[in-house]
Amino acid sequence: MAKSANRAGRSKPSAPPPDPTEDWEVSERRREFIESFGVLREMAGSPRMEGRVLAYLMTSSKPYVSSAELAGALKASAGSISGTTRRLIEMGFIARHAIPGDRSHYFTVDDDIWGTFLAGERRYLDRQRAMFSDLLADVPATLTGPRRRLRNARNYMEWLATYHRKMLADWKAYNETHNVDTDEESAAGDEERS
Repeated sequence: MAKSANRAGRSKPSAPPPDPTEDWEVSERRREFIESFGVLREMAGSPRMEGRVLAYLMTSSKPYVSSAELAGALKASAGSISGTTRRLIEMGFIARHAIPGDRSHYFTVDDDIWGTFLAGERRYLDRQRAMFSDLLADVPATLTGPRRRLRNARNYMEWLATYHRKMLADWKAYNETHNVDTDEESAAGDEERS
């Protein structure tokens, strides 16, 4: 440990260097991002809290975060966090994390959250396609308008599910070639923040 001289000429230990992880967890830049991402998600039609929780987990250096930490950091009620995390789990954005012997709820986010979301969204499309197909089987043949609209809805969901498989493969290939933290990106980020 480095020593510095005091007035009497005696050496005293200098303070340890700041921990960048701890600094990041409470940084103003991270807090601004969390709030901005919440607003952005809200503008896209999702509840703002979903965006805030998602942004908090994406930017956390911790492997998992408790619901109590989320509530405290985001100044939200336990009920709001509970409902929000449940929806994000259902959509495939986050996952529960269990700690043996601990009854608290913990959450984690996959490093490739968007690829995970795409894969989960396909299940939703399959359910919608099945719903349209089931109803189409019960609509009388003489009702051409409703049948045409339901057929189009079913066909769209089938097409989109097929495209989703290609899109997920394309995303994975793209991400593999672009997922490198380069010195240029770090410098660009530093310049943007200055």
